[in-house]
Amino acid sequence: MPRSIQSTQPPLKFIPQRFNPLVLQILRWFLPLILRFRTRPWLPAGIVHIEAKNTEVLAELYQQFQAGKIRFLIAFRHPEVEDPLCMLYLLSRIVPKVARQQGIPLQDRVHSYFLYDRGMTVWAGNWLGWLFSQVGGVPVRRGRRLDRQAIQTARELFANGKLPIAVAPEGGTNGHSGIVSPLEPGVAQMGFWCVEDLQKANRSETVVIIPIGIQYRYIQPPWSKLNWLLSKLEADSGLPVQSINQSNIDSSPEIYHQRLCRLAEHLITEMEEFYRRFYHQDIPKTISTVESTSPNELLIARLHRLLDKALQVAEEYFGVQPQGNFIDRCRRLEEAGWNYIYREDLADINTLPPFKRGLADWIAEEADLRMRHMRLAESFVAVTANYIEEQPTSERFAETILLIFDMLSRIKDTTLPGRPSLGWKQAQITVGEPISVTERWLSSQADRQAARQGVANLTKDLQVALEKLIVD
Repeated sequence: MPRSIQSTQPPLKFIPQRFNPLVLQILRWFLPLILRFRTRPWLPAGIVHIEAKNTEVLAELYQQFQAGKIRFLIAFRHPEVEDPLCMLYLLSRIVPKVARQQGIPLQDRVHSYFLYDRGMTVWAGNWLGWLFSQVGGVPVRRGRRLDRQAIQTARELFANGKLPIAVAPEGGTNGHSGIVSPLEPGVAQMGFWCVEDLQKANRSETVVIIPIGIQYRYIQPPWSKLNWLLSKLEADSGLPVQSINQSNIDSSPEIYHQRLCRLAEHLITEMEEFYRRFYHQDIPKTISTVESTSPNELLIARLHRLLDKALQVAEEYFGVQPQGNFIDRCRRLEEAGWNYIYREDLADINTLPPFKRGLADWIAEEADLRMRHMRLAESFVAVTANYIEEQPTSERFAETILLIFDMLSRIKDTTLPGRPSLGWKQAQITVGEPISVTERWLSSQADRQAARQGVANLTKDLQVALEKLIVD
């Protein structure tokens, strides 16, 4: 994560896709090591095992694609930043192996083009943009109402590219293997556009979307590490540390739950007072409840109210209307902030008079500060009252506690440090059943209302399909 921005920046230019098979092959060779040691080479924090179910479905789709019978889009879950690497492992290692075992003939490499968030190169560096372009990546500005160049490129690749295309329909990570965030309608719209483009070209390929689920589990439940991390967060937040006795370290998830709720309640109270005092937000010290409201539900209600206020602070500054859910609001704020930092309205920032350059730097620095309110809210958009209670596993505790770690890190540090290591992980990938877009296309052609409803229905069905791929 870069240090805070203190000066205006050149525009974020579109990075053209320049697929290079040699770069892809080199990445494939090193992939197992990258998965295992992606964060810190000396810590046990990577992914050491990947399993996949129903992979033969994906192998058959590639066989039909290579035979010119179908065009397809891979819609994969996006709970963590490791997801693209797991997808690359699935396509480069598992699918070819299953195809050989099942006698499914594949004539060419198994790979896909893919969309990625242009913002990834902001915090990771320009090298990532170069790498992604070489292995088939197309950058998209998530908050832009219409990123024409990205949409046109993706649409062309979907209909005419030599490979399928992969998209994460959630639009970003949510930190929860067991929760699918509301999907953005772009995947469904791309599907209908592809059918339309094929129809105009008098081509007979069928267009399908294949949902793929990804979940993560620790090889060994990291209760001891969770006890250590909770203790650290308690100390950092000013709470007395309630470390668990080593002999009872993994015997009672209820103790971890109580500590987590205590920490969350303390942090929410502190942040409510922060926004109440310094940003003049009207946050009552009590919240209206019904008789059946549980302590967890009350805590989540306070969290959601706090997220709303944090977003309002940023929206008021940027002049953005608070429309849609938390994710929609975060996307628009990100784009608004980037417009203040990466100035497309300035031909050359280096030729500005010192006075104008100073003003531009001032605006960029303040925009970066205001965007931090959005980043805090963005981390907690998927948090629910019963996520841990439903399944009090070490994985769900870890996901939630790490989100709190991210939040504290953003506040107390100028950079966002790497997450602490909790142990080796394994990934479970589940391939769903293909969803035919072609079958739905005709019924969506009556008028604009029918087209919008067709996109909405397909998005809803894809959401359900991805949720069914969550393995308990």
